[in-house]
Amino acid sequence: MSTAALELKNVTKRFGNILANNNVSLTVNKGEILSVLGENGSGKTTLMNMISGIYYPDEGHIYIDGKEVLIHSPRDAFNHGIGMIHQHFKLVDVFSAAENIALGFDEPGRFDLKEVSKKVSEISKKYGFNLDPSKKIYAMSVSEKQTVEIIKVLYRGADILILDEPTAVLTPQETEKLFKILRSMRDDGKAIIIITHKLHEVLEISDRVTILRKGEYIDTVETSKTNEAELTEMMVGKKVSLNIDRTEPKDPQKRLTIQNLTVISPDGTKVLDNVGFTAKSGEILGIAGIAGSGQRELLEAVAGLQNIADGKITYFDPSSGKAESLRNKTPLQIRDLGVRLSFVPEDRLGMGLVGNMDITDNMMLRSYKSGKTVFLEKKPPKSLAEKIVEELEVVTPSISTPVRRLSGGNVQKVLVGREISSNPTVLMAAYPVRGLDINSSYLIYNLLNRQKENGAAVIFVGEDLDVLIELCDWILVLSSGRVSGMIPARGAKKEEIGLMMTARGK
Repeated sequence: MSTAALELKNVTKRFGNILANNNVSLTVNKGEILSVLGENGSGKTTLMNMISGIYYPDEGHIYIDGKEVLIHSPRDAFNHGIGMIHQHFKLVDVFSAAENIALGFDEPGRFDLKEVSKKVSEISKKYGFNLDPSKKIYAMSVSEKQTVEIIKVLYRGADILILDEPTAVLTPQETEKLFKILRSMRDDGKAIIIITHKLHEVLEISDRVTILRKGEYIDTVETSKTNEAELTEMMVGKKVSLNIDRTEPKDPQKRLTIQNLTVISPDGTKVLDNVGFTAKSGEILGIAGIAGSGQRELLEAVAGLQNIADGKITYFDPSSGKAESLRNKTPLQIRDLGVRLSFVPEDRLGMGLVGNMDITDNMMLRSYKSGKTVFLEKKPPKSLAEKIVEELEVVTPSISTPVRRLSGGNVQKVLVGREISSNPTVLMAAYPVRGLDINSSYLIYNLLNRQKENGAAVIFVGEDLDVLIELCDWILVLSSGRVSGMIPARGAKKEEIGLMMTARGK
């Protein structure tokens, strides 16, 4: 019989007039992995922040091992055996793993690094971690840093672990290794909660799934008795097609060639080293790589926003037939040729949207080109704003609402929609679905497909390898700023791409 490790009963949390969680109840048992699913704004993070002591519920009760507890701070959460591993790690770069693990931990007696290292090694051996306690954080890979964060909460005695998007920055091989460790911890009686948006991972790793929608509890189902379509319908509240309709390229022509491209950062590091490839019209070229492998610098170099140390960027203009070097052009001249960059950063308002201006005025910040657009025909900015709001299901009181008052995901739709609407010949979309719910993500994928069918060369930087394989025609893999391979997407294997992501480029 299952024993509840943690129970939430009728928990409610408000921020002003916003109801973030409304009367939510859920249970996670000892020796169980529970996934918590929901779209953006469904209240997942707020709920986890209440369990881990960052927020305090306005109403409702929290029980640990059947006893009601009050959690006013992260320290209270630790004292009740709760540890949260956040998506953005909180580690001191110049300290070793052992020093980071011991940092801030009140242990009686004198601080003894040898004892800490010994205990870290014991925890590693017990659950299957591979960690050198003396290794400095700055010398670690992303998965090693995550390991330090997990061991840190185990070292402090956590029996209930919460992991927020734990696989977002891991390769398939690292993900599989993490899942093996999580299963080992589950088998040891730990209660584990995972927040993720990757449905295939939910089905692979969890025992049960709790679904939230618009701050409310919808249902908890056994993973073995559900599927992706059913989970999506519960999350969104309606049936959603999870198919990317990839068409065969028609008459692909050279649109952009990159040769021997090298970019050096201000501190002298080669962020791009001898990169070369060709992007063709009517195709989607996906770019895969561990975060920080040079994806951003590559697209910015094409858009004229990076100083190039060496190499050529040649654009083949479909209207004139001329080959033009982009190295000699300003960002504005490059844009006017039809080469568009839609980069979705962490700070979406930092990339060409003005927060105090409304959606219509933000449309006018881009030069308006004649001819048919993906939104049917040439329209003045107001009509274009209305079309983007309708097609991308932007949640806004009106098109005259300042964009700073929209949620991050809706700001992102405006940003991506505006670039797509300019009818580009080359569209570079970096992380266009970052942070978007599954329904919005598929709307964006299908818009990229329509650009491809319109004859644009689409370059797509994404984080989800399953999507890259399903959406793209070709996949270029970057590793430490170098090209480690380019393969056809049809028939590609995630594991093969994962190995290329960690290999040193050729």
